[in-house]
Amino acid sequence: MSGESLLRGIELTRRWGGLVAVDRVSIELQRGSIHAVIGTNGAGKSTLINLLSGEIAPSSGRVELLGHDVSDWSQPRRARAGLGRSYQRNTIFAEFTVFENCRLAAQARDQRPWDWWHAAARSPASTQAAQAALERAGLADLAERGASTLAHGQKRQLEIAMCLATGPEVLLLDEPLAGMGADETERMLALLAELRAGHAILLVEHDMDAVFRIADRITVMVNGAVLASDTPAAVRASPLVRAAYLGEA
Repeated sequence: MSGESLLRGIELTRRWGGLVAVDRVSIELQRGSIHAVIGTNGAGKSTLINLLSGEIAPSSGRVELLGHDVSDWSQPRRARAGLGRSYQRNTIFAEFTVFENCRLAAQARDQRPWDWWHAAARSPASTQAAQAALERAGLADLAERGASTLAHGQKRQLEIAMCLATGPEVLLLDEPLAGMGADETERMLALLAELRAGHAILLVEHDMDAVFRIADRITVMVNGAVLASDTPAAVRASPLVRAAYLGEA
């Protein structure tokens, strides 16, 4: 159902000693929507993703995934419950094929420790999930290629395919456009637009042209706190945002 709330961060705060990296941030991700988070380096964007994904624990506040309080859940448990994420740096297995990268991701979601007499590589569920993810990400023709031979943009597509292979409903994407050329950026934006309908997507990105083209809602962070959270048009028109982030007086 479009508009359904899938992930909520409520008054999330993360402190390291006297440093407040994220300061009482609330955010809601809905199915059928791309919610971008922007801000200068050190604004707290990646820390926010880490809090939502379970990589680090909040000092206070809570996280709700699909209506469940998952604040105490580990990152793997959140992933199995429907939360996928990508990182700023490539996290693929360069020595494996494109297909094997996706199959391993699917296998991590569909673990069968009791089924020890069957080879994991022949699991129909993992194989089908990997094939479907590669089709969705536009990489089916490259399935047997070594992951290390892919172009930069294709590696970023592969990371999203690996997320999709786990069957997520929520995608947390940390700078998926970083280092891309114009053609690669267009392909990634087309993929994100295609994924929008069935997922709730959080996009952390520095490419402002891309953000304002693709996002349905934008949250602006400054010094760990939310400065503004609204439609792209409202954010673009905000004097506070222009002064603090877009560099206008």
